[in-house]
This record gives sequence, C-alpha cells and structure tokens, in this order.
Amino acid sequence: MALDETRFHQIADETIETLSDIIDDALGDDLEVDLQSGILTIELDSGEQFIINKHGPNRQVWLSSPVSGASHYDFDEDNETWTSTRGSTTLNDQLSTDLAVKTGNKLDLG
Repeated sequence: MALDETRFHQIADETIETLSDIIDDALGDDLEVDLQSGILTIELDSGEQFIINKHGPNRQVWLSSPVSGASHYDFDEDNETWTSTRGSTTLNDQLSTDLAVKTGNKLDLG
C-alpha cells in the first residue's frame, strides 16, 4: 500500500536529512555535502555528483550516482527502508557502495 502524501514527505525528508548528516560527519572534509530544499548533493573533488531527492508524484526517493546511474526507491513499510523499484537493493546500500567506489570509505548508512 502506498504511503499517504504527508507520511511520504515526513519519511523522505527524515531519510535525506539523516543521510546528509552521516555523510557530512564522516566525509565532509573530503567532499562537499549540501542539503537545500530537500535535495542532497554530494560533490566529489572530481566534480562528479551524487544527488538524492524525493519525487512526490510517485512517492519515491531518487538517486543519481556517477557510479550506478539513476535509480528510484519505494518505501517498504514492512522493513522501513527505501527499496529499489528494479530489485532488492536499498537506497542506503546502493549509496554506501557507490560512495565507497569513489572515496574508498564504506559507510554504514543505517
């Protein structure tokens, strides 16, 4: 069952803010972490960017990654995680893996 709009925005905002805090705390000296208007941008020294944002009409969180490309995630209420629309990968696992490829640091994103 799809999230209602209010709950979607609450969960998506919390997720994006938490990711921003964890990544900034762990890697903020090595890359630029910027959260504005609900859009999280993580910029590497090379200029490559990870972008995480919510997409209200579909009630999804979207990830754009220089490693894995674009992916979309639906909220799985049973597991309380954002799961890929194309498989069983979670947003946190994909982002952690992709960041590790680019930075050499594997983060536990929750």
